[in-house]
Amino acid sequence: MPVWLGMIMLAGIVVNNAIVLVEYIEPQQDKGMRRDEAIISAARLRLRPILMTTMTTVAGMLPLAIGIGEGSEMLQPLAVSIVFGLSFSMLVGLLLVPVIYSYLQPPERKVSALAQVAT
Repeated sequence: MPVWLGMIMLAGIVVNNAIVLVEYIEPQQDKGMRRDEAIISAARLRLRPILMTTMTTVAGMLPLAIGIGEGSEMLQPLAVSIVFGLSFSMLVGLLLVPVIYSYLQPPERKVSALAQVAT
């Protein structure tokens, strides 16, 4: 059961990181930036928050994952799943999501009338 709780936590963090990354790419493209430039710009901007979230959570869960302290054996599977899952998801969020986005989106994006009025 603790592993399932860890997986639910991971799903929320990973999806949030990916959504925020994509939500920053699209306004950059609406401003006229090319797709690849917008992806690189968004990845640079989101690198620090993703690293900070991952490192602080991993550092906080590491003693529990190692098994330090009384009663840690019950929640150790939760901590291990979060530590390894977040470490892997950091790479997925910063590498795989931009690559998939670049394959799914056309190189040139039509600027909507609403975006033209806003600029």
